[in-house]
Amino acid sequence: MLKLQIPKNRMNYLIKQIPLHFDAIRLEQGWEYYHKGRVTEVDLKGSSVHATVTSKKTHHVEVDLENFAASTCTCSFDGFCQHIGATFFNLYATYGRPELVLQQLKQQIHTRKKPARGAAASIMQERKAAAQANVPLEESMPSDWHRFFEGKFHGFSISHQHSIETFYESALESLPPYAASWRDATRELYMFHIVLFMMRKIEQFYQETKSSYLSYYHENGCKIAAKNCEDKLVEFVERMDVNRSFLAEPKIWLSTMKMVGESALQGKDSPVDWLFVYRFIWWKLTEQTAAQKEEMTRLDTQLAKKEMLPKKRDVLLAARAHFDIMQGNTDQAFERLGQLTHPHAKDFFLYLNKFANDGQWDQMLIWLRWLFPAIANANHDDFRTFCQYWLDTTKHLANDSEWVQVMESLLPRSYYYYTAYLLQTKRYRQWVDLQLANRISPLNLYGMELKAIEEHDSALLLPLYHQAAERAVLEKNRASYKTAVRLLKKLHSIYKQIGQDDRWEHYIYRLADKFSRLRAFQEELKKGKWIR
Repeated sequence: MLKLQIPKNRMNYLIKQIPLHFDAIRLEQGWEYYHKGRVTEVDLKGSSVHATVTSKKTHHVEVDLENFAASTCTCSFDGFCQHIGATFFNLYATYGRPELVLQQLKQQIHTRKKPARGAAASIMQERKAAAQANVPLEESMPSDWHRFFEGKFHGFSISHQHSIETFYESALESLPPYAASWRDATRELYMFHIVLFMMRKIEQFYQETKSSYLSYYHENGCKIAAKNCEDKLVEFVERMDVNRSFLAEPKIWLSTMKMVGESALQGKDSPVDWLFVYRFIWWKLTEQTAAQKEEMTRLDTQLAKKEMLPKKRDVLLAARAHFDIMQGNTDQAFERLGQLTHPHAKDFFLYLNKFANDGQWDQMLIWLRWLFPAIANANHDDFRTFCQYWLDTTKHLANDSEWVQVMESLLPRSYYYYTAYLLQTKRYRQWVDLQLANRISPLNLYGMELKAIEEHDSALLLPLYHQAAERAVLEKNRASYKTAVRLLKKLHSIYKQIGQDDRWEHYIYRLADKFSRLRAFQEELKKGKWIR
């Protein structure tokens, strides 16, 4: 019978977990059960391995490959039993000799010092024991957790463009199980700090590899991983009742926000959008007025310093303005933001997103107007986001005149948004004028767009085809003449459709006369039987 082979990274994870949960006696009993062939019906279901282990009775084992601490067995033993151990050795057999890994794991278990026991043991002793066992402690502060995280990934460095992905996946897989048995509130904060650690580590990798000849690949990988971390952090925070959590663990939260502030308020070049993280979390702490006041005082003190790099000052101003916005002082916020040396539109999409989700379209319009001067120099993605926010807002206004003005003033960058909107609102004449102004050939437009206008009023398309046909002729080569003829055929059909054959005859002879010296073009016209 073939043995089940799980992915190697999962097996490495199990090998790390076994010494943390087993004593040597139970583990050796597990090996004996495996050696005697008592493990059967091994199957992978989702992220868990299911197996049947027979001793005096038959027991059903489930080994969780993502959270080993959640593994179970139907036997009466309160803890990690020999049946779970036997299943582990059965899985390991596809990679090596189980008796060898048994000796290795027993040695790790024996050399591990057990934590202090009894009610009289101090917190310091527990932390020391936890550190020796390489396990984080639920009662520890975030700084202790981060030291543990650093220890687990000590010496990790980027050696090729995919190493950042290895780090990201490994951290998410190996660190959460240590808090599996913790209280929900503390475990949520622990998970939050795993992501925070990952973001800080990614920033470190980014700085260390900037001078490498592979810096482009490393930078791109760091940015992707950083964005994934930001999304994961938002996911964690959205799931939490942040204000209740703050009241339950005020020291941890204050330490957390100090840690975030240290990263966010330096104005460093980083793949992580620390300013977004800082403001997003503070925005969730709406009920913590005392903590907000203390943070505002700290920001004011830093802003009072005269000598400061412009980038750092910009970050501090944006952070301080955020608290004005939280308190409803939009004018005061705009006054501070007006002092920014280099305003970036993307730094304020946080507010646009919130106003859109809350349906605060009046506030949305105020911010869109304020952002308008900065959008001219925005990159493609930020420009696209700005236009989409404007379009969404326009749907909730009495008329769209301001949106149209904005799109016209941002041409040619706004072409795709503006042309789509004109079609959507059936402003066909303006749509044609826009194509003429941008010298767009009908051959480069979608057939469905042209069909919509043709069904409405085909005469509107005449100048579009006239311009494109004559521009093709002016290229003065055989291929462009053939293109011109294609356009003229469509033009001829439109004239027939609107019953103006005489006008077509006048136009085609005038065109032939205008370009009479272009013999190849004259030949193409004769092939089309438009001239003799």
